[in-house]
Amino acid sequence: MSREGSLDAPIRHPLGQDKREFFDEDRLDKELERIFGICHGCRRCFSLCETFPTLFDLVDESETMEVDGVAKEDYDKVIDHCYQCDMCYQTKCPYVPPHEWNVDFPHLMLRAKAVKFKKNESKFRDRLITSTDLMGAVISTPGIAQAANRVNKMKPFRKLLDFVLQIHPDASLPEYQSNTLNRRTRKHVPADIKVKQTESTRGKVALFATCYGNYNAPELGQDLVQIFEHNGIPVKIIRDARCCGMPKYELGDLDTVEKLKRHNIPVLARLVDEGYDLVTLIPSCTLMFKQELPLMYPDESRVKKVQQAMFDPFEYLMLRHKEGLLKTDFNNSLGKVAYQVACHQRVQNIGMKTRDILQLIPGTEIVPIERCTGHDGTYTFKSEKHEAAMKILKPVVSRVQQSEAAHYTSDCAMAGAHIAHGLADGTKATHPLSLLKYAYGSLGSE
Repeated sequence: MSREGSLDAPIRHPLGQDKREFFDEDRLDKELERIFGICHGCRRCFSLCETFPTLFDLVDESETMEVDGVAKEDYDKVIDHCYQCDMCYQTKCPYVPPHEWNVDFPHLMLRAKAVKFKKNESKFRDRLITSTDLMGAVISTPGIAQAANRVNKMKPFRKLLDFVLQIHPDASLPEYQSNTLNRRTRKHVPADIKVKQTESTRGKVALFATCYGNYNAPELGQDLVQIFEHNGIPVKIIRDARCCGMPKYELGDLDTVEKLKRHNIPVLARLVDEGYDLVTLIPSCTLMFKQELPLMYPDESRVKKVQQAMFDPFEYLMLRHKEGLLKTDFNNSLGKVAYQVACHQRVQNIGMKTRDILQLIPGTEIVPIERCTGHDGTYTFKSEKHEAAMKILKPVVSRVQQSEAAHYTSDCAMAGAHIAHGLADGTKATHPLSLLKYAYGSLGSE
């Protein structure tokens, strides 16, 4: 007899993209209908994003008012709204493995996107804006970055961009920096500090800056270096890595994900062999190496080696704090801080380590907001999705306003920028690393 829900800890099965049936359209349609039927009968996820309301509206407006009344060609309307936040799997669904119904909604949507991509049905716009290495390298060129940032604020250009590429004219596009993190830290060498190992950390880290951390927000990498080295943790900047693959993964371009994996994993595994732990600046990149690549390549030893050495920055600092190795010589309080907990950090199941570290600062109160902002890296940029993204963002903006906090923040710098866009009051989010650096006071400059 089937159980109603499960009390067991969720597990993830390997993605299975290497198996022929993964791309079989008939099998995919049958699995979509099966899972959609379960979701229709449950509906606990209606408030997470636009994926589930879209599905439930299709069902309710069909002749049968069941999933069998929904046209197969309308399945894409559901699939296109899923941006792999994983919150349905992690926080809502009672039927995830090891339940016999085996519901992994995000991975099913990913499979559907991969089939669509194989059929060359993905938009040129989506292929372009997920090519973060290419976009960053071209636009961050001195002279081009300044011009791009300027024209991206011009309404006539944004209307043209909407017409040509379907980039919403009201979406807040990230600024590019010609003085990238790699350029700013070209003379940096890890601090000559006696390394202190613990049971869970090796005491020196290699920073995977990420595309966004290199081209768009290089100050975050500088802040991390100063904070870690202030705490006796030498930091090496990884300069020969490429995109983690998450943007292409969310698009369903699994061939490019594999190419990026073939480049990055040997680089990162070699650093692990040299005694380094690994940290990234963006939760999605951390998650890519911690979860998604290991689920795609469960039998590759180097992928597992990188997975086991990969940490969120504040997770790492808290592990050091538990061993009495985090300095708490704070000079500035933060007051009240509204803290949006990034979805891809929640998925890592590490707890609110950012909140826990910031709460060590005297005179500081952290107000967590466990709601998605709807940014998803590219979702909010798309003309057909921007309205939905702003709808998802609205409760977060309301919570920030109600908190009357001195600062608002998110470990996902893109989510922080999206909140600022929603507030539309001229304020900017301050990243937790920048808040922590401010709390310490003057740490010098990189």
